[in-house]
Amino acid sequence: MNIMLFHSTHGLRPAVLQAADRLRSAGHEVWAPDLFEGRTFESVEEGMEHKEKIGKDELLKRAVLAAAPYSERGLVYAGFSLGASIAQTLALGDDKARGLLLLHGTSDIAPDVTAEDLPVQLHVAEPDPFETDDWLSAWYLQMGRTGADVEVYRYAGAGHLYTDPDLPDYDAEAAEATWRVALGFLDTL
Repeated sequence: MNIMLFHSTHGLRPAVLQAADRLRSAGHEVWAPDLFEGRTFESVEEGMEHKEKIGKDELLKRAVLAAAPYSERGLVYAGFSLGASIAQTLALGDDKARGLLLLHGTSDIAPDVTAEDLPVQLHVAEPDPFETDDWLSAWYLQMGRTGADVEVYRYAGAGHLYTDPDLPDYDAEAAEATWRVALGFLDTL
């Protein structure tokens, strides 16, 4: 499978590169573009401030330019938190998308989007300050209206970015469970 993997507001940190390597070890071809051009951040607040300076349009432009050379192959879009939001936006706009793997995040869905039979898998903490229960319920219903085939996995007690071993949110058990399920999902595509 060809996977485009987007980083969180922390930037292209070691955990993202390790995730890409893990996916490669499972037989996938993976690209992990650096949308922050070398900048990494210790806190979500610093990363969000940098994201705001770049601007949403420029960030999406960078993501599209990173994916464009490979989109004809039929990409699985994947991402962590902010990167999941970007992955979702790109996948819903790419009729050749093979799947969508969301880790720790989602995004708004335009009312006229269709994604008939697009396999979507979301892994998120429970509770998650950035992905509240009300938001996730509305997101799930909206994603269902697009025609996507959606699975949601919640991890009680885990922190927001629980798959990153270098952050305080890390939860080894939830991270391993996420990777086990996600790799199984990718094997079905």
